[in-house]
Amino acid sequence: MASLDDGLAVPVWLAEDDLGCIICQGLLAWPVTLPCGHSFCRACLQGLWGGRRRWSCPTCREGAAQPLRLRKNTLLQDLADKYSRAAGQLQAPAAGPAPPAPRPAPRPAPGPPRPAAAAQPRAVAPQSIPEAGRELAELVERLVDIVRSLQKQRHLPESGPQNKLNILGMAFSGGVDHSLTSPKLATSNRAEEKMRDILHDLEDIRGKLQESFTLQESFPGKELREEQRQVKPPEDLSSSACPRTDQSLLASRFVQWAISPTFDLGTLSCSLEVSEDRRKVTVCHIPQLYAWSHDRFTTCQVLCSQAFSSGQHYWEVDTQQCSHWAVGVASWGMSRDQILGRTRDSWCVEWKGTSQLSMWHMVKETVLGAEKPRVVGIWLDLERGKLAFYSVANQETLLGECPVSASSTLHPAFWLYGLHPGNSLTIRPVKA
Repeated sequence: MASLDDGLAVPVWLAEDDLGCIICQGLLAWPVTLPCGHSFCRACLQGLWGGRRRWSCPTCREGAAQPLRLRKNTLLQDLADKYSRAAGQLQAPAAGPAPPAPRPAPRPAPGPPRPAAAAQPRAVAPQSIPEAGRELAELVERLVDIVRSLQKQRHLPESGPQNKLNILGMAFSGGVDHSLTSPKLATSNRAEEKMRDILHDLEDIRGKLQESFTLQESFPGKELREEQRQVKPPEDLSSSACPRTDQSLLASRFVQWAISPTFDLGTLSCSLEVSEDRRKVTVCHIPQLYAWSHDRFTTCQVLCSQAFSSGQHYWEVDTQQCSHWAVGVASWGMSRDQILGRTRDSWCVEWKGTSQLSMWHMVKETVLGAEKPRVVGIWLDLERGKLAFYSVANQETLLGECPVSASSTLHPAFWLYGLHPGNSLTIRPVKA
């Protein structure tokens, strides 16, 4: 191993999630890295794929029909071993550097003393609500710029002779420097995810404020409510020409077809658990010992008990408590070791947690955008052979639609990212 030089060394703390396997939810053992860049335990992948020649990544679902030779990632194995030893030796958190001393307040410029009246606070004229709202919108805009600039600053420079990264820093003695060949191994994703969530919330607030100003200018006061009451649902509810409106209007158009599905316990993965009403599914901290069933998924997936072969159906899913997810429909005959959207009998919209929203149809991915919908509305119109996805948290937006085949009965289907225990999706009631 190369000796330490006098270049820059940045101590970085690692969490177990950074070196964890999404399948077994434990520390990587004999890690292998797939061509897409995601890493797993070799035994977990072999158990997941079985004896099939085709491989697919449990995280991003990239795959190919050719067999894949699984080679040990020695760097990851070295990091996992050192992390395991350090975690056992670490008795108390290392003391952080002392906070910098506060800067003295600037002295006022010399000059003649001010009269006592000048020290009194000035009376400020009250602002109207629109003016205060616009100032709030400007403040949110500045906060968005600040968060984006912080995101850019978090990207470290590429490795070089004068730039080394001390992977575990003070977490254990005898640390080893590694070149920055994989930033994902060196830094925890938690801060990035929190920053993305903050940026998403700020941009959502900004959009609400702008929408509010637009509506106030177009339909001030009572006239706005009167106009909303007169909005009529379009003939084709899944059409992209559907106007933007608030959630109550969206629900009023779909309420006659609204259902409240419940999860089927026989298909529930051992990495998941459901609430008593069977409308909330959560990633477990510890794998569950469910009875064996040939209907049970081997990955973090579950189907609903309700089956549809005709008619029109609508339901909503709250995704706010899940970092990576996919929701859609699948046939009961979908292979239990395949991933939602990667088969010809499953369709879904998927949030990858990397600012990418995609729709999967006939094993093909269509990128929809970079905004995470907080609540997804699923509109299944088997009379027209269409499946549409909406973002309906605060205002209705069509995310995407695709043709769907009802050659076999279809069930609401869900996938959750298994590496983050506590991730959850909730089927929420649709109210008129």
